[in-house]
Amino acid sequence: MREVEVILHNVRSAHNVGSILRTADASGVSHVYLSGYTPLPKDRFGRINKDIAKTALGAEKFVPWSHVPDPFKLILMLKKRGWRIVGVEQDPQARNYRMFKTKAPTVFVFGNEVRGLSTRLRKACNSLIEIPMHGRKESLNVSVAAGIILFSVR
Repeated sequence: MREVEVILHNVRSAHNVGSILRTADASGVSHVYLSGYTPLPKDRFGRINKDIAKTALGAEKFVPWSHVPDPFKLILMLKKRGWRIVGVEQDPQARNYRMFKTKAPTVFVFGNEVRGLSTRLRKACNSLIEIPMHGRKESLNVSVAAGIILFSVR
């Protein structure tokens, strides 16, 4: 089984972060990077974020995570180490997630709940995948999307 990591960039909801940490634990993700203004499980004084803890149900204690101020430096470093960077975003260049296959260690990048991934962040990725929408709404909650993607690669 290939190694999988996650970058959450500018995800504003602590509840979504907690839910994704719980999903990351359940799906075997090896590390979660939190960047931009994404809330952290603990603040700089070591105080627990109760909203993250509420939805993570302890996963924030088991899943290795780190705060990364600049996701672009992280992505560059990971690419040099052979990681494939995959943005999860609706985009004309995105492929259906069901068609995505790789044997390389992979980092999935998830963005802001409303704005998604910036153009610059999309361009930093090796590829983009999306979950097709069949109803009237054009997107899913970021934590739901993360669950679909992370379990689909397992």
